[in-house]
Amino acid sequence: MNWTNLLEAISDTLLMTVISTIVAYIIGLPIGIILYNTSNKGLKPNKIINSILGTIVNIFRSIPCLLLIIIFIPVTNIIFGKGSWSGDWYSMIVPLVAASFAFISRMVEQSLAEVPSGVIEASKSLGASDLQIVTKVLLSEAKPSLVSGFAVTVVSIIGYTSFAGYIAGGGLIVEAFNLGYYGTEKLGMWICILFVVIIVQIIQEGGLYISKKLDKRRK
Repeated sequence: MNWTNLLEAISDTLLMTVISTIVAYIIGLPIGIILYNTSNKGLKPNKIINSILGTIVNIFRSIPCLLLIIIFIPVTNIIFGKGSWSGDWYSMIVPLVAASFAFISRMVEQSLAEVPSGVIEASKSLGASDLQIVTKVLLSEAKPSLVSGFAVTVVSIIGYTSFAGYIAGGGLIVEAFNLGYYGTEKLGMWICILFVVIIVQIIQEGGLYISKKLDKRRK
């Protein structure tokens, strides 16, 4: 087992996951907020905007990550100046974001929909503006659900990094596959799997712990 390759695989996985998650949330969070607020239960119902955004989100959710890698090669060329077949970890950023932001949008929409309508009505009666209701009521009340969704999203993105192998990219999952399938280092494969399990467990348990701490209903 080459420990240098293992450290590089861990680094590639974390970089792909962290950067893709941040960018995907920058795109997906506001879309999710708009989807909720333009729905029938939202602050500003708008069937046209909701239908357009909903259709876009559903389309992206329907396309497998592997196909998104191919579809977004031109975009990756523009952003990074080289094709998505370069083998560098950052070649996966664009398809990972494309595969994740739609899921985040729906997750945020559903989390906001769980906020009791009575809380929203009480805020309106106190003279709160729509922006104040979104930032100080909806997002605040939905924190437990949003945190749980965040953990699920990150774990999903880690799973998506397995497709990096199709563009000669790296990462723990790809390294485990290469060692176990193409090579004879079964021990190295299991070490990679162990690290993947550890990372996923930290994220899941951390998300669950924070979600419970934020849930006012448990206090």
